[in-house]
Amino acid sequence: MTASDAHRAIDAVWRIESARVIAGLARIVRDVGLAEELAQDALVAALEQWPAEGVPRNPGAWLMATGRRRAVDLIRREQNLKRKVETLGHELDPDGAAPEVDDPQEISDDLLRLVFVSCHPVLSTEARVALTLRLLGGLTTDEIARAFLAPESTIAQRIVRAKKTLAKAEVPFEVPGRDELPARLSSVLEVVYLVFNEGYSVTAGDDWLRPSLCNEALRLGRVLAGLVPEEPEVHGLVALMEIQASRSAARVGADGKPVLLLEQDRGRWDQLLIRRGLAGLARAEELGGARGPYALQAAIAACHGRAGTAEDTDWGRIGDLYRTLGEVMPSPIVELNRAVAVSMADGPAAGLELVDVLVAEPALKSYHLLPSVRGDFLVKLGRQAEARVEFERAASLTRNERERTFLLERAASCG
Repeated sequence: MTASDAHRAIDAVWRIESARVIAGLARIVRDVGLAEELAQDALVAALEQWPAEGVPRNPGAWLMATGRRRAVDLIRREQNLKRKVETLGHELDPDGAAPEVDDPQEISDDLLRLVFVSCHPVLSTEARVALTLRLLGGLTTDEIARAFLAPESTIAQRIVRAKKTLAKAEVPFEVPGRDELPARLSSVLEVVYLVFNEGYSVTAGDDWLRPSLCNEALRLGRVLAGLVPEEPEVHGLVALMEIQASRSAARVGADGKPVLLLEQDRGRWDQLLIRRGLAGLARAEELGGARGPYALQAAIAACHGRAGTAEDTDWGRIGDLYRTLGEVMPSPIVELNRAVAVSMADGPAAGLELVDVLVAEPALKSYHLLPSVRGDFLVKLGRQAEARVEFERAASLTRNERERTFLLERAASCG
């Protein structure tokens, strides 16, 4: 094996195993920041040894054992944690022989604890996202910075501050109790969906999509569904992301321009992802989660996924689902989406009537999709001059270059 082969193997192993290693070490040292440092030490050891000695048969266990030895060394040096040394000493092979494979259930428990620590409410949303991608996604600071178009130093500081905040708050490395679980799980799901949405509809920059973020969110969601299989909203979120991701290839034309849902080539939709999403939605409903916010959004996405053509879409059901979603999760954005569904079912005048109610909504003052949607209704009603003003306003509000270009073209087409 060449050095470059070994480095590629280490990179792949790290992507897969880093979260488990950090989670396992965090259980031992009860400090996420310290656990990550120990895991990084194990990674450095791999980079030094594997090119010469070859990749071990169980690389994940090798990394974990190396990290544990670093933890033991650290604790011995500090001497004030003698009791932990004795406990750990029993877990390690005294001769440094091949480590035992970890208990899968223990790994699952550790990962779940790490998920809840990374998404703890003491952290800001931005910090939760950065820390989750770093610890659970195995992304480097540079990769996270590029994904969110932020300076690397900003992301690095955000991660450092997050770990300090967790340590200062003495956040326990544990899964929340039954009473706290729904709220804390909601925070976790919010972070995962935020990552997905940033990949699916990029906020700023030149790209329309960032598939790597969508894939990472999907991976995290699937891991979470395996860890808490009886939580319907987890299945609802995974189903929602699967069905939305199925359209990714069709959302961009050959010229790189965005393609709206109704104009997409449905032959390019990924049918495997749709089937997986529908199965996840069915699982959420079986578990009694049919009225959960993510399951409801997945049900809306499923209406699109099941329709062979745009004309076959059950817009009436989509409107009803949005109405239910608005009752469960009141939001002007939900109402805006409902207006679109109503316009498709009952005509643009009906949709415009709902949108006009939202024009004075403070939360949508700078939301570019409000004038964009209103402009679309006005075009269909033949009010071209008014539509042009709305598209120009939408273009002035978006921070995505491709979307701005698209909206200005729509404005120009209004004459």
